[in-house]
Amino acid sequence: MAAELTVPQLSDKHRPTLDQALATIRSRAYWSPHPEHPKAYGESAPADGLAAFEALRGTRIDLGQPGTDGWTGSEVSPYGPELGIEYPHVDPDVLLPAMRAGMAAWRDAGPEARALVCIEILSRISARTHEFAHAVMHTSGQAFMMAFQAGGPHAQDRGLEAVAYAYEEQTRVPGQADWSKPQGKKDPLELGKTFTAVPRGISLMIGCNTFPTWNGYPGIFASLATGNPVLVKPHPRAVLPLALTVQVAREVLARAGFDPNLVALAVERPGEGIAKTLALRPEIKVIDYTGSTEFGDWLEANARQAQVYTEKAGVNTVVLDSTDDYKGMLSNLAFSLSLYSGQMCTTPQNLLIPREGIDTDAGHKTYDEVVSDLARAVGGLLGDDARANALLGALVNPDVKARLEAAAGLGEVALASREVVNPEFPDAVVRTPVMVKLDSAKQDPQAPYLSECFGPVSFAVAVDSTADALDLLRRTVREKGAMTVGAYTTSADTERAIEEVCLEESAQLSLNLTGGVYVNQTSAFSDFHGSGGNPAANAALCDGAFVSNRFRVVEVRRQA
Repeated sequence: MAAELTVPQLSDKHRPTLDQALATIRSRAYWSPHPEHPKAYGESAPADGLAAFEALRGTRIDLGQPGTDGWTGSEVSPYGPELGIEYPHVDPDVLLPAMRAGMAAWRDAGPEARALVCIEILSRISARTHEFAHAVMHTSGQAFMMAFQAGGPHAQDRGLEAVAYAYEEQTRVPGQADWSKPQGKKDPLELGKTFTAVPRGISLMIGCNTFPTWNGYPGIFASLATGNPVLVKPHPRAVLPLALTVQVAREVLARAGFDPNLVALAVERPGEGIAKTLALRPEIKVIDYTGSTEFGDWLEANARQAQVYTEKAGVNTVVLDSTDDYKGMLSNLAFSLSLYSGQMCTTPQNLLIPREGIDTDAGHKTYDEVVSDLARAVGGLLGDDARANALLGALVNPDVKARLEAAAGLGEVALASREVVNPEFPDAVVRTPVMVKLDSAKQDPQAPYLSECFGPVSFAVAVDSTADALDLLRRTVREKGAMTVGAYTTSADTERAIEEVCLEESAQLSLNLTGGVYVNQTSAFSDFHGSGGNPAANAALCDGAFVSNRFRVVEVRRQA
């Protein structure tokens, strides 16, 4: 296969990016090569991206994959329109052997070449960020700006971060070594040794509905950069962003002289449920999954032939003890509860507030005052429908709407949800968050705050004290997991106590956020998404453990 993109060409173009990514995962500083402002992509980029997305509607995306035995696709935008796009349906008995055919050449290319090819894929995706933003928006329900940023540059950053970690881990061991062991008066024992990073096998990435690229790219690029072919199985409601990703990857692989079947797409027919079938195939050696705890637990228990990386559900908690910026705290929490209608795995759910209230720079505030003030802050933030639409997006599926409506019957409603009309997309289901008051004193083992209620639902839980809040925090993290923990306190002792709980239970903690950084947002190269140390996720995005078991080092010894 003739290469149009050579490794020297890719090195000239992308080695500085790789070097900077490697430096940044060590320094944990801020850096991104992918602009997050729409205007950075050129004057015509917004119109061109929209036109490219619209041109995809009602078409068939033919990837030229082996084993295509039909066509399928049933995506309907959460904003209303049917996408009408068809994708290849595959016969795994044909596709999986074809995916393995290019493994040897991809393995032999080495860590640097693989990293550079991956960065070229990300670079080409970045150039089409406006198009991808519309694809993410109309499959996830994210508002456009969030779809642009989270589905575009932030997702690309996470993919590049995985490539950097993959390169770092694979190059810890030298490619070759001369070994000589002295034997006194005898000649030394001498061997020549080579060490090769060897992929495990085909990697299966099972995509999610809410963040198809942001949650999908780490696994895709971690596996590809470590030499594994990647089979992408999108969520049936969010196929398009990942189909476009596979299309770009296949084009770049072919142009670089590699088998394009190293990356392939597996789309299911309505109700087919192919994830379980694929996950148990003996060819599948790595699985990445984001979604429900139930299916994540099933994968961990049953896909025994594979290394399984999961991000599941958790109960995210904020402990309110005291603050020296009451207004800033309320504003920060209001935004965190509202962003993307709470449909983020990092959105706070439980707000633990001492029933005697908290001390603030605005005076002592009772539990009821804190709750009503926070409800007022959310209401003020979302009072204007245009701003509400820009923050909330649309509910991703009917299950979220059902949970939202049921939450109002779980306790006293402190903040009622309201319907917001989107004039551009009148069929979109847009709802503001609901906040429900609950009391931990009832000791109800079935209390709603003891489980995740995914969507725009939060529980203001009255607790006896901050110490009681920390006990409840520890219990929920230990039993249910948490992707995020937040806390507000002016006490150094309380801060240390909260930190100790999070260190012991492996939960990522944000303290006293009152400005433009929110508990439910993380920055690639610096922040870890999840810890891998509690039930919410068995992996962190991204660290060495996320990539190091996707390959093994095979040694060959030769007599010198």
